[in-house]
Amino acid sequence: MASFEFSDKVLKISEQAMEMARPAFSAIDANAEANTAKVLAAFQKHRVAEPLFAGTTGYGYDDRGREVLEDIFADVFGGEAGLVRMNFVNGTHAIGTALFSLLGPGDTLLSISGAPYDTLQTVVGLRGNVCGSLTYYGVNYEQVELTAEGKIDIPAVKQKAGKAKSVFIQRSRGYTNREAFTVDEIEEACRAVREVNKSAAIIVDNCYGEFVDIREPLQAGADLMAGSLIKNPGGGIARGGGYVVGRKDLVESAAERLTMPGIGGECGATHDFMRTLYQGFFLAPHTVAQALKTAVFSAAVMELLGYETSPGALSRRSDIIQRITFGKPEALIKFCKGIQSGSPVDSFVSPEPWEMPGYDCPVIMAAGAFVQGSSIELSADGPMRPPYSAYLQGALTFESGKLGIMLAAEELLRD
Repeated sequence: MASFEFSDKVLKISEQAMEMARPAFSAIDANAEANTAKVLAAFQKHRVAEPLFAGTTGYGYDDRGREVLEDIFADVFGGEAGLVRMNFVNGTHAIGTALFSLLGPGDTLLSISGAPYDTLQTVVGLRGNVCGSLTYYGVNYEQVELTAEGKIDIPAVKQKAGKAKSVFIQRSRGYTNREAFTVDEIEEACRAVREVNKSAAIIVDNCYGEFVDIREPLQAGADLMAGSLIKNPGGGIARGGGYVVGRKDLVESAAERLTMPGIGGECGATHDFMRTLYQGFFLAPHTVAQALKTAVFSAAVMELLGYETSPGALSRRSDIIQRITFGKPEALIKFCKGIQSGSPVDSFVSPEPWEMPGYDCPVIMAAGAFVQGSSIELSADGPMRPPYSAYLQGALTFESGKLGIMLAAEELLRD
């Protein structure tokens, strides 16, 4: 590769990794084709046309482009209604908004996927005495611990779900060692909840999982799901925002929480964002496929270098995240520096661990992205605590993702 100088060892490992990855690539391409067909059919069904991209100002009343986009999200993801807004500052905000809309004083939130992601722990009230958390407002919190194999404990779910007002499932692994839950596993968990509780609202944190499968959690029994637009469904084009999709009454409640009672989803100017949101969602199945291929390739390379990976190169995946365990802080930092050096933006920057808001230890983050914090673009981050694992995600194109992984490998091999 004339533009980059790779050692013979890295070039050989790259060739071996590509051979390992080819069977997985074929399955990823087939999945992307099926999901692209769903998105294209929804665009055509809702008669997407140039005027829908215009956007609105001020209050944003009668924003037809916003309404159609929310209908498209609902159709593709299997919901009755959608709330797709730039008002959401991140995925935690979208998920938290949905949770606050579902729960009141005295209600019980039951997490059946163990402890939620770090930033959501603060939202719930598990970390720090934060004014405005769910527990601050009198919401009770319980959780079902995962089995020793990192799976949802179905018998325990049946024991504890009976009194819950809302049941929470985190699809992705977060900063844990478990695998992401498949849609089939989420479906089994939803059935278990329904056996003992017909009325509980089941909400899924779907961050990093959209378009990885041909089904989404709403099509497996969940009532509501939420996520970020600078992850999978934004396709690398959306510049911010989040979504909530699901049962119509629950989406309307989330809209009332996002804005104000009596206003709900009727307001919210879209300015000049609509074209990018439409285009990003259209590209999302393909972009997710690029991220998945990069994850598979990275797993193969790191396994050949002797590191522990999860999922393995040929394992089934339910999100775009690839965990690589280094065992030592120095190797984690080296890997993130290598990923940063393979980025199109800020490639000259050297990432260092820092105290990020919402986390209980320093975190190192490599993210040379066109959109700040966009984890559908090639990025890697990890908490500076044992076992010192990097969590890799994204890549707008597999070709650039492959180069980033090779540069990271060179950094790890450098004395």
